[in-house]
Amino acid sequence: MTSHPTAAFREDTPRPDRADFQIAPENMGTIVIFGATGDLAGRKLIPAVYNLWEAGFLPNRINVVGVARRDKSDNDFRAEMCEALKVHSRTGHGSDDACQPFVSNLHYHRVNFSESLDLSSLAQRLTEIEEKTGFPHNRLFYLATGSEFFAPIIEELGAAGLICDEDADNWSRVVVEKPFGQDLESALELNDRVSRVLTEDQIFRIDHYLGKETVQNIFAFRFGNAIFEPLFNQKYVDHVQITVAETLGVEGRGEFYDATGALRDVVQNHALQLMCLVAMEPPVEFGAKDIRDEKVKTLRAVQIPRLDPERWIARGQYAEGGGAVGYLSEEGVNPDSQTETYVALRLAIDNWRWAGAPFFIRTGKRLKARGTEIAIQFKQPPFQYFEKLGVTAPEANLLVFRIQPDEAISLTFNAKPPGMDFQIQPVNMDFRYGHTFSQDLPDAYERLLLDALRGDSTLFTRADEIEAAWRLVAAIEEASQRQAPPELYRSGSWGPRAAERLFDVCEGHWRELEAE
Repeated sequence: MTSHPTAAFREDTPRPDRADFQIAPENMGTIVIFGATGDLAGRKLIPAVYNLWEAGFLPNRINVVGVARRDKSDNDFRAEMCEALKVHSRTGHGSDDACQPFVSNLHYHRVNFSESLDLSSLAQRLTEIEEKTGFPHNRLFYLATGSEFFAPIIEELGAAGLICDEDADNWSRVVVEKPFGQDLESALELNDRVSRVLTEDQIFRIDHYLGKETVQNIFAFRFGNAIFEPLFNQKYVDHVQITVAETLGVEGRGEFYDATGALRDVVQNHALQLMCLVAMEPPVEFGAKDIRDEKVKTLRAVQIPRLDPERWIARGQYAEGGGAVGYLSEEGVNPDSQTETYVALRLAIDNWRWAGAPFFIRTGKRLKARGTEIAIQFKQPPFQYFEKLGVTAPEANLLVFRIQPDEAISLTFNAKPPGMDFQIQPVNMDFRYGHTFSQDLPDAYERLLLDALRGDSTLFTRADEIEAAWRLVAAIEEASQRQAPPELYRSGSWGPRAAERLFDVCEGHWRELEAE
């Protein structure tokens, strides 16, 4: 087999460290992307496939079929994706010569989603492409479409004979983007419709946060270090903060966002996933079933307080500030809308590990800085010894997982600075991926696409996990209906003042993330 003529095989190009992750040609599947002319495909999916291919994780010859409703030829699609690679690929070389060998693997097929969906022509096209290229009839279908098309596409894939039985020689897998349902009822309905066509092993519900290096490193940090895992419990931890902060507004998605809000858009998936990874019990094995079992147990252990929701829920809506318009002035937003663009929660995980150590979650738009982090604040050390020495009280130790934009892990502890007098001040130990490791961080979609092609569902969400998260969100929404309308906060601030009241039960306050 000859090598593809790109920079991938230069001596200075990192090669996969583990052959386990390289997919042999006989195990490779045709990648079929529904919604191939959309932003996600050009900005993330095609660049992810290209980066995997260039690094040698995929065979030299692959098949990628873009499916969308626009009318265009294979060559049109290839030219568009070549331009997308120049802008969005982290390993792209910015020239036609670099991307042409890859885009020759791309094909395009038009499907009209607005009419009665019929994928029989797609089935014929895939067979033709696979026979021409000598590919097995393995297929990975990626649904990068609106959520309203998820169930119809999957049902039609089954009707067109594009889904293999579990005991077949070939495999069929379907990757579904978020949101998986708009609420508990729609999520249950979607799971029911999907399960009539696919087995749980064939459906991959994606949350790209789980593909980020720092998120995966939570496993390594917790369960690979004997000095830290014993401290992850209510005896040593005062509280945990999870922040998903955005500086942008709704960015042209006013109509969608007004029907969704911050709780459903971010907390139901990203934030609760991060909470589970920090709070879950150690799995028996590092495998899909055991890890997802423990995540479901964690979600089911979350206790919804019966007391006044103002004490554990804070909702906000951004107003004008820093040259930005207020939410109610955004295009597509109801001028009388009470949809929250900010939500903060104080949740209690009622199990032996975490009872008494609250988890604070917040997310919002138009905040002061962009970033996602998990901050674990440990309990304050006894002060009596230091008080007799006449020094200020030592600060609580802090462990921070920074998910984005600069992936890192930081530990703050107390030490005595040089000098004759006895003082205590906090110092930091920082681990930054970009400084410690020479190779580029793979994009989250690269890891998740490779796992889906390999059939590894560890970093994907299971049906009962989706349902448990939506049940929790439904209970929070029910409680929030007893609250006043969302409090206005100035764009460029850290959100409504009501969010600070959530810390009445413990030592601490919301952390301010560093600006980019």
